[in-house]
Amino acid sequence: ENNRIRTEGSATVVDAALEAKVPHVIQEAVSMIYPDRGDAWIDESVPPDRYPMAQSSLAAESSAARFRAGGHLGTVLRFGWFYGPGATHSEEFFDLARRHLCVSMGRPQTYVSSIHVADAGEAVAAALQADGEVYNVVDDEPLTKRGYADALAAASGVRPWLRAPGRVALLMGNKTTSLTRSLRVSNGLLRASTDWKPRFPSAREGWQATARE
Repeated sequence: ENNRIRTEGSATVVDAALEAKVPHVIQEAVSMIYPDRGDAWIDESVPPDRYPMAQSSLAAESSAARFRAGGHLGTVLRFGWFYGPGATHSEEFFDLARRHLCVSMGRPQTYVSSIHVADAGEAVAAALQADGEVYNVVDDEPLTKRGYADALAAASGVRPWLRAPGRVALLMGNKTTSLTRSLRVSNGLLRASTDWKPRFPSAREGWQATARE
């Protein structure tokens, strides 16, 4: 269903927008399509990695590009890992953390770029004033996998007994590639192009706010 929404769904939206002469389409995408860059920063100039799990997201981006090719504004927002109230998987992670299990995907020193759902929503609104390009929507400070797990544990108020699946997730190959690679993604272009900035600079502050809510 996810793949169909991103391929057939995005194409259908663009077809309808062209027919209705809509001036601007904003397409959701993900920052996990970037290649593993270790501790190097990643901006929008880095070409995406066309691995199997990325194909549907790239298809959605191509629909936005088709809209741009027609002389319209086709903005693509590449979101980081969602977390916060309403993000189902993050609520599951938080529940596990309160049971002394912290979820950590891949090597502890690799980076994860996340975004609180409230900041993501405000980025969509800000992008209405953008100029139809590709933008990363992530926190100001990507954390290492270890740092992200620490932030989750601190917010839960419970000492972790186990962090999993850790490096074991690497064994699942392409099925977990988007979660195990190191992605230190920059939000600089969106911040420079609009008045958006995340209210939570990193997952440390965002997870604390999530715990309070």
